[in-house]
Amino acid sequence: MEFDFLRSVGVLVAITAVATIALTNVMAPGTVFMMVLPSMVAFAVVAFALGMKHGEYRSVR
Repeated sequence: MEFDFLRSVGVLVAITAVATIALTNVMAPGTVFMMVLPSMVAFAVVAFALGMKHGEYRSVR
């Protein structure tokens, strides 16, 4: 299966949504939405960008 940009972002959003819902069962929702969710989104964006650039680098070599 080949991943294009939209499919990859969709999987990333789904993983973040499931993790957020799971964390609201354990922690206070205010804490999750104000502190945890923004840091998860920031990490996901950075990791996605680095992974995409690394994949581009590997495909050229």
